[in-house]
Amino acid sequence: MSTSDHRVELERAVEAIVVGNRHRKDYGDIAPLVESIRRNGLLQPITITLDGYLICGARRLAAIRQLGWKTVNVWVRSGISDRLGQLLAEQDDNLLHKPLNQIEAAALYRELKTLLGEDAAHRQEATRFRSTAGTPPDGGDKLTPPQYPHGKTRSQAAIMVTGRDAHTSLERIGRLEALAADDAQPDRVRERAAEEVERIRAGAKVYPSHLRVNTELTLAELDQLAADETQPTPVRAQARHEADAVREAEQHARAAELEKLAQQALARVKAAKAAGRTAQKHPTLTPAGSSEPVAFPVTVFTATWDDLAGWWLHYDPQVIGSTLTDTQWAAFEETLAGTVAFAAAARAARDTAAVHSA
Repeated sequence: MSTSDHRVELERAVEAIVVGNRHRKDYGDIAPLVESIRRNGLLQPITITLDGYLICGARRLAAIRQLGWKTVNVWVRSGISDRLGQLLAEQDDNLLHKPLNQIEAAALYRELKTLLGEDAAHRQEATRFRSTAGTPPDGGDKLTPPQYPHGKTRSQAAIMVTGRDAHTSLERIGRLEALAADDAQPDRVRERAAEEVERIRAGAKVYPSHLRVNTELTLAELDQLAADETQPTPVRAQARHEADAVREAEQHARAAELEKLAQQALARVKAAKAAGRTAQKHPTLTPAGSSEPVAFPVTVFTATWDDLAGWWLHYDPQVIGSTLTDTQWAAFEETLAGTVAFAAAARAARDTAAVHSA
């Protein structure tokens, strides 16, 4: 047995070492490591806490277990017993050996960020209430984390995990995982988020996945408007039309282009929705005394007629003719007459445009 810098080296039963909750899920190909240990022995002992929890050397421990060893030399660290200390040691071990994948890094980042924040708050309290003798409250100075030029906890945690301030990407991964697990989200959003998490796990870039899920969230909002029976028919029809157009563009548009298209589509529907509310409150917004209604954009027109396509196939004229009240029938006749007159005027304009373009 030897001692050095709060570390004791001794022999420990392999089955007594507890791996616990670690962020590495994929140990990669350990066959070369198994062969190296078989041939040369364990060149660097694994490290555990006083109570037997693994700090450093998960891959080495897996290889040793595969070799069937009953005991192994370990370093027992007496100065790392809390969760933050274990995470810091695990992070150091990961930087020196097989890197974490992006999903594992994001999980480690989230826990480090939380614990660093708690540790900073604890230290602040310890400083504030330090006794005159200079003794901090229990645990106040147990572990001194590394200092970084970035003051924010999320930046510190990101640097500790990846070696750079990659907190934006790590936060985005966490958001995708949260959306995938959120039962309150529509099924399409959860499925898309889960797909993107798997893409990232396989090595894909985070930003395109982030954009694609943003698009799915926007589409979910459009779908909700299209299904909302409290919305005016033109708004519902336009929301359905816009969502279909975005989904069609999904086949060929890049992630950034698609997100932009989805945002623009939602903005148009919200504008139509707002115009409809304004028209209900102020039906004569055009010059004072005028009875001209507020004009809707062409997209509302096309969406309305898309929604009405083949409507007559869904009703029995015998039933409608014999069931509607006089008021309802008069409203139908008025709408029909207005539609025919509008169609004649639009047809004439279309013919004129065709002559001029010939």
